[in-house]
Amino acid sequence: MSQAIDALAEIFSWIGFGVGALLAGVALIMYLLDGTWLPVRAVVESGPNGRLVRWFDEDGGVGEAHLTHEQDHHIGDSDMADIFVRRGSLNRMRLTHGSPAVRAVTRLAIGMLALGVVALVTSLVMLFVRG
Repeated sequence: MSQAIDALAEIFSWIGFGVGALLAGVALIMYLLDGTWLPVRAVVESGPNGRLVRWFDEDGGVGEAHLTHEQDHHIGDSDMADIFVRRGSLNRMRLTHGSPAVRAVTRLAIGMLALGVVALVTSLVMLFVRG
């Protein structure tokens, strides 16, 4: 029975550390490709194709983006909103500072690395218990 636990702990430690490191690398690349997002205060208006937000960027240009249904629901009836815009782009905005995709991959990487640590600790405990 202890040999089966040793084998499973070994497999899970290799999978946890390997996949966790791979996902951490992917998350880092995604973070770097995501670019720089700046906080701005935007005006919410109703347009012919739904609600949209307009803002001034750091160079004095006027940015404009249509709200998705979820963004519109999150902003509600407000006529002003705090948003994040992509530096150098006048039509890209989001409501969160960090990318939800990067955050999800990072959390998955942390979970896999935690699996590797737990499997490694289990393997070491089994080693010392057997003497």
